[in-house]
Amino acid sequence: MSVLPRLVKPIIVCALVATSLSGWAETRLELSEAIVAATGNDPWIRQSAQIQEALLEESVADGALPDPRMTIGAANLPTDTFDTGQEAMTQATIGLTQRIPRGNSRQLASAKKEEMAGVQPFRRANRRAQVEQTVTQLWLEVWRTERSIRLIESNRGLFEQLEDVAAAGYTSATMGARQQDVIRASLELTRLEDRLTALNLQQASGREALAEWIGEDQAGLPVTENIPHELLRALPTAWAEVSADSLLRHPAVRATDQLIEVQSVEVDLARQSYKPEWSVSAQYGYRDRAPNGQDRADLFSVGIGFDLPIFTGNRQDRKLNASVARLEAAKTGRLLQIRELRAKARAAIARIQRLDDRIALYEQTLLPQMEAQASAALTAYNHDDGDFAEAVRGRIDELNARVELIQMKAERAKNLASFRYLTADTSEPSLFQ
Repeated sequence: MSVLPRLVKPIIVCALVATSLSGWAETRLELSEAIVAATGNDPWIRQSAQIQEALLEESVADGALPDPRMTIGAANLPTDTFDTGQEAMTQATIGLTQRIPRGNSRQLASAKKEEMAGVQPFRRANRRAQVEQTVTQLWLEVWRTERSIRLIESNRGLFEQLEDVAAAGYTSATMGARQQDVIRASLELTRLEDRLTALNLQQASGREALAEWIGEDQAGLPVTENIPHELLRALPTAWAEVSADSLLRHPAVRATDQLIEVQSVEVDLARQSYKPEWSVSAQYGYRDRAPNGQDRADLFSVGIGFDLPIFTGNRQDRKLNASVARLEAAKTGRLLQIRELRAKARAAIARIQRLDDRIALYEQTLLPQMEAQASAALTAYNHDDGDFAEAVRGRIDELNARVELIQMKAERAKNLASFRYLTADTSEPSLFQ
């Protein structure tokens, strides 16, 4: 009896059971490092700080009085001779006028710019939270593809052995192996290669997206083996009860609150338009000697001017009404913003809860059942009570389930990252660093 038939099946069984995991010793990219690099190099945050500085400078300027206006001229020149000494009223004049804005408009204009500057710290806090969410999700996508590739790579040698063993069994003509077993083994290996190609494409795309935030050098590093602990924690059970209060401290909502304050100042500014604008002027007139040599006294004039906001129906009233309407619109926008944040947070909670159920089902029930099914198929094939295709199918189903589990864990962490952004709190020191 030939030795080959007795060896082929044990080789197949060993090939189906054994897997190999490659070791990774190179430097790995921590999620926390990626977040620090992204927020530290974000030009938007620097731009926001520059805008805040500009607004604070403008607030000082807007609170100052307007520059006085100087006029220099000649008054009462005789048009027949243009002789400055011909007429007694001919003068060389120099005047100064100071405009005084309406009511408290200067102080309010300065306060408006200060309030606008106060928006920027909250916008930067919101930006940091957004960048953390974005980088986290990109990092998790790289983690998902990397883990999936490693898992499939560890099984590629197995399918290559299956192809060789099936071919050897078919060639020996003593194993009962069929040509379709050889084709099936080759087909599954091809599908595995296609799957790896698709995952490598996804990984390359994910790394390029991550490189936008942290640079190509860091984005090219392999990520850490496990998802960070903070993205694996359970959801807060009491969030539904405190959600309203926590959302009020969200940096985006705080920025909107600050914009509402800006609009309130704008309403006060519109009310100042009902008050008159004042101006104070002084003028000195120099007169030349009379033709007979007699000295003539120089003249000095002083005056106060103001406008009369009497007809307010189509101007002041309209502007005030517009400012009040914008203020109410800003308050309504805040309510819509809180509603949207709350709805998205609840949706994230629902997705996380369902993913927790699926992950538990896979880990506790489905994967053990698939392992048992694959083992039973191997045993049946080993005892000539099963076929090659069934044994391979059991192994493929188990591999698919493990890849799906990786996908669900990454998706769960992504949703938790989204939930963390949606419930970000401005009392967190990291947001204002």
